[in-house]
Amino acid sequence: ILGQFSVGNLTAVVLAAVTSSIIGRAAFGEAPAFAATSYTVESLWEFPIYAVLGVLAGLAAVLFVRVLYWTEDVFDNSRKLPGWVKPAVGAALLGLLALLYGRIPGLGYDHIPQVFGVGYETITMALTGGGTVGLLLALLFLKILATSFTLGSGGSGGVFAPSLFVGSTLGAACGLVVNQLWPNITAPVGAYALVGMAAAFAGSTFASVTAVVMIFELTSDYRLILPLMLSVVISTLLARYMLNGESIYTLKLSRRGIRIASGRDVDVMQGVLVQEAMTTRVDTVPTTMTLDRLRTEFTRTQHHGFPVIDDEGKLYGVVTVQDASRALEAGMPPDTPVARFAERNLAVAYPDEPMADALNRLSVRDIGRLPVVSRRDPNLLLGAVRRSDILRAYNIALTRRAHIQHKAARIRLRKVDHTEFLELDVTPGSPCVGARIENLAGAMPHEAVLVSVRRASGEIIIPHGDTVLESGDRIVAFADEDAARHLTGVLLGNDVEG
Repeated sequence: ILGQFSVGNLTAVVLAAVTSSIIGRAAFGEAPAFAATSYTVESLWEFPIYAVLGVLAGLAAVLFVRVLYWTEDVFDNSRKLPGWVKPAVGAALLGLLALLYGRIPGLGYDHIPQVFGVGYETITMALTGGGTVGLLLALLFLKILATSFTLGSGGSGGVFAPSLFVGSTLGAACGLVVNQLWPNITAPVGAYALVGMAAAFAGSTFASVTAVVMIFELTSDYRLILPLMLSVVISTLLARYMLNGESIYTLKLSRRGIRIASGRDVDVMQGVLVQEAMTTRVDTVPTTMTLDRLRTEFTRTQHHGFPVIDDEGKLYGVVTVQDASRALEAGMPPDTPVARFAERNLAVAYPDEPMADALNRLSVRDIGRLPVVSRRDPNLLLGAVRRSDILRAYNIALTRRAHIQHKAARIRLRKVDHTEFLELDVTPGSPCVGARIENLAGAMPHEAVLVSVRRASGEIIIPHGDTVLESGDRIVAFADEDAARHLTGVLLGNDVEG
């Protein structure tokens, strides 16, 4: 998630890891989570095989991520299904999976299916060379389904153990195949299970270093480190390309409007509130408006949707062109009131939240506008966020970011000896109002430079000789101590430093 190395980040991670390791070893002893044997590279011909395993692990990681989030989308788009019912539906799908489990050739279980729970027993089986190719591949795909049903429906769980499960079964299946084809030049099945486990984990999380260190901790042997790094890097690069740079963790953030680049949130829309960009004058329709009249309003205004207001002036719902078309296709008469077919399950925005959140809801729902309502009274319509408002919000965000970066640069340069930055506010009575900078240059001290001019509108410009100064401008200048007072007098007509 951090996506970068720095002293501060590395220090925190090392302290957390050391503390966790000490506590874990004190509580559980020195035995690793999985019983793994030390392996080595049997032949140089194995390196191409490990490269292919890296490709397969990357594809498996991509499949895992896409199926997981596709399942989540299916449940999220089931608007008529209450939120508290969705985990129950996911559990029912798991139960159906368990019923079908025994019907799959080669699969069987004593108490619960192997793909339920964390799956450490199955991982251990793969590391010790157990199972057949068909069994291992079946477990791989079933584990992806079981995890997706659980997490996609809103159930509790993680993706760490499932990614290890997927990688170990894939690696073991690959090991069985190459052991049959080239028994004299390939390592035991467990070696491929270990490498596959690390490669699939790295492909889904992009945590390449973590994957390599994790396997070393399991085996306490460096001899497998070269093929391990080869597979991990190939898997990570392939998955990063196919997932557009989003890991299984950062994809969750990006779908919520939080963009991560090099460990930092770079979505400028996070800094603009909905109330700053929303439209307050919104065309609405009453619940009593007929279907025929609504179609006329769509044609007259060229809008694609309207908020629907009840008799008390409260927000009732939203009606779109698609809603009207579906009502006609359903055979509703022209005098049908809007209340009969308006959408009641609304996606809304709040005035005090970032525009990035509103933009994310627009994208997920694929709609053109969001009603803005009060948090205290969700039925009180305050305005709307339209696609055109997004452009205005983006301009505001870019202006603010430029101002912040400009101010940060000034702060860094304040430490230069015997010099300082001045911020001079031009008032209506200042002598520089309406004057070109080239006409003021003769009176300004040589040891002073005008850096920027920020207009009252927020626009930041680089001053040139033909730049005309206006009332409301904020001038940033760089000057030495002696020239600062002189410059202030020339521009503002007084001897007070800015």
